[in-house]
Amino acid sequence: MNAPITLSIIIPAYNEEQRLPDTLRQVYAYLRQQAYAYEVIVVDDGSSDATCQMVEAFFATVDGGILLRNEQNQGKGFSVRRGVLASVGEFVLFSDADLSTPIQEVEKLLAVLRDGCDIAIGSRGLRASDVRRHQPFYREYMGKIFNLFAKAFSLTPFADTQCGFKCFRGEAARFIFARQRIEHFSFDVEVLFIAARHRYVIREVPIQWVNNPNSRVNAVLDAAKMFADLCRIRLNAWMGKYD
Repeated sequence: MNAPITLSIIIPAYNEEQRLPDTLRQVYAYLRQQAYAYEVIVVDDGSSDATCQMVEAFFATVDGGILLRNEQNQGKGFSVRRGVLASVGEFVLFSDADLSTPIQEVEKLLAVLRDGCDIAIGSRGLRASDVRRHQPFYREYMGKIFNLFAKAFSLTPFADTQCGFKCFRGEAARFIFARQRIEHFSFDVEVLFIAARHRYVIREVPIQWVNNPNSRVNAVLDAAKMFADLCRIRLNAWMGKYD
């Protein structure tokens, strides 16, 4: 594709040889119906299975596919940042590899960006959100507590910071992610905090979401790390690392 890229889609992946093939088929089935040029960037985060081989084989049959490989497991935040900084699109979406939010929902986010916003974040926490299969009750409860802590730390006012479906104006995305420091699951809060600090306009958008029971998040260990990361974000801000 020689036209300027309108949409870059970033998909972080770690040991996703089972789920990723269907995700890529759905993404490309959607993109082929669009009139704009696109790129799909899969960032393999040091997988020990055949994720890379599967992605390489798939991308050999389509246009606009890019595979980036981390030498070892670095974390979701690291992988999304690497993909965003390698992107060239006018708009940049990052999506979880399980596609819990159908790719068609990107149209809602793009509409918000074209209306003048810089960042549109998919949300499961709004009244209009269409959550068709919920997480286990303890995970939903922990997610709500995490968002309350994020608000208490004055990091973000949003109802849902952790939904893995966020879209940015390309220039804003590359500016923000160049300053991102958190390399694991709390990077979403950090990214939104950096964006607000630099006065980017953010809107929370209700989306459709279907829980995938095969989550890679450990409800206890990762939750503890995420809470510690909120302290790190505040410390980084105090030290001027986001300026």
